Amino acid sequence: MGFRLPGIRKATKEPSKNEVPKGYLAVYVGEKMKRFIVPTSYLNQPSFQDLLSKAEEEFGYVHPMGGLTFSCTEDMFLDIVSVLA
Repeated sequence: MGFRLPGIRKATKEPSKNEVPKGYLAVYVGEKMKRFIVPTSYLNQPSFQDLLSKAEEEFGYVHPMGGLTFSCTEDMFLDIVSVLA
């Protein structure tokens, strides 16, 4: 059984669909670096800013994946964004 979080778009692996739509940003989460597309409005939320601060401490501003990289687990990330959605 699956569920969908409003506001988060499913990232596809197809090269032609790897572009991030305007108003969204790509983030990579967890050990497997799963890609999520989230609204830029999340950047103003305190819980998301905590993730950004931790990412800055761990990775700096260099993100080789082309998007923000969060070292938290996928479950933790989904818990945080489900509150924001």
